[in-house]
Amino acid sequence: MDIQRLFIANRGEIAVRIIRAAQAMGITTIQAYSEGDSEMLAVRLADEAVCIGPASAKDSYLNIDKVVAAARESGADAVHPGYGFLSESPTFARALEAAGVRYIGPSANTIERMGDKVAARQAAEAAGVPVVPGSDGRVDSVDDAAMIAAKVGYPVMIKAAAGGGGRGIRIAADEAELRKLAPQAQQEAAAAFGDGGLYLEHAVQSPRHIEVQIVGDGKSAVHFFERECSLQRRRQKVWEEAGAECLDEPTRDALCASAVALAEAVDYVGAGTLEYLYDPEKNAFYFIEMNTRIQVEHPVSEMITGVDLVQEMIRVCGGEPLSVTQEQIRRNGHAIEVRINAEDPLMQFMPFPGKVGALRIPEGDGTRFDHFLYEGYQIPPFYDSLLGKLIVHGKDRADAIGKLSKALKGLDIGGLKTTVPLHIALAEDKDVQADAFHTQWLEPWLEAGNLTAAATGGAS
Repeated sequence: MDIQRLFIANRGEIAVRIIRAAQAMGITTIQAYSEGDSEMLAVRLADEAVCIGPASAKDSYLNIDKVVAAARESGADAVHPGYGFLSESPTFARALEAAGVRYIGPSANTIERMGDKVAARQAAEAAGVPVVPGSDGRVDSVDDAAMIAAKVGYPVMIKAAAGGGGRGIRIAADEAELRKLAPQAQQEAAAAFGDGGLYLEHAVQSPRHIEVQIVGDGKSAVHFFERECSLQRRRQKVWEEAGAECLDEPTRDALCASAVALAEAVDYVGAGTLEYLYDPEKNAFYFIEMNTRIQVEHPVSEMITGVDLVQEMIRVCGGEPLSVTQEQIRRNGHAIEVRINAEDPLMQFMPFPGKVGALRIPEGDGTRFDHFLYEGYQIPPFYDSLLGKLIVHGKDRADAIGKLSKALKGLDIGGLKTTVPLHIALAEDKDVQADAFHTQWLEPWLEAGNLTAAATGGAS
């Protein structure tokens, strides 16, 4: 492998994660940081660090010219984008290629193709992967949307053709709602992504959100089994598991095989995730999109397989073949990850930046906390509120939930309000313990006052 110097174009816990993975491989790490992140743990851990601009992300982490120039001037062989920021920007990947610096991820063409939901859907259909009934291509007029919706059947989900993160999504129960909501979705998509194009899908009722972790070397791909990410708030994942208990083995095998087939069809290089909706009533799964990067929830896949996915993606993007065959990847036990955010869940999840006081991190077999905290660290107010991810591994799901509850009660981040109370309440909820939830379960649960009742000692 010809990567000796790795530039990390990200921040927070994922930057720390990449640094530790790369240093364990003997690679010199160079951490990019903004003026607002000069005291960040990743800056302290990296072998070198380079300031790339002011605190505002648009002037630093999202500024392609500054990031590429800093990477080139640092003598980096490659750049790891982490997740978020420029991690799914084909323009960034092309700029690095033009500068003679490797990109730790798929080609710009693959990012572009799979980042567009319509093109990704077409690629999936060509690879024989099931998709939700919907529009064949982008939809630019409300009249066209109404005609397509009548064919695929209401309710329909109206989505932005570009972008992600739940932006621009609306659900219409009938044509009247469609005609009201589609223009709103177009406006939001245009504002968020610079593209007002839409596409339509039939809305699966009470689905489970299942995804498959893959790594490809451009010639072949392997999967690291599936994750379930159905506990969501405002379409953002809150709690993630590996594997998905709702699947039987034949369905799991078919799901994972379809992900590998699609990754190989697009000559995928690096780590990626294929996301699906699963309809329990029909025992059917449908591809919805691909994330062409490492994901926040990758640790649960690592915990059940024992493979370091960040190291694996560095290797394949450095020109090496996959280090493991599909037969060598075994699933062991069950893992759960919860996102610890600097937010007050009892005050409508209000952001709560501040200074970290006494820090107590749970330890023990099967417990891991990926974070970027240290005592006295001032959490900057310029970025998202994710502080870290608490991950546990158990012999089965019940064991993992028990370990999670214990670990959450042992985690103390002094000086901050965090989402720990939410996760304790979820770990102790009977529906969660029974695996009886879906993608629309959490928000009504919160609205019903279950979190408040749990936090004050009431029944849930």
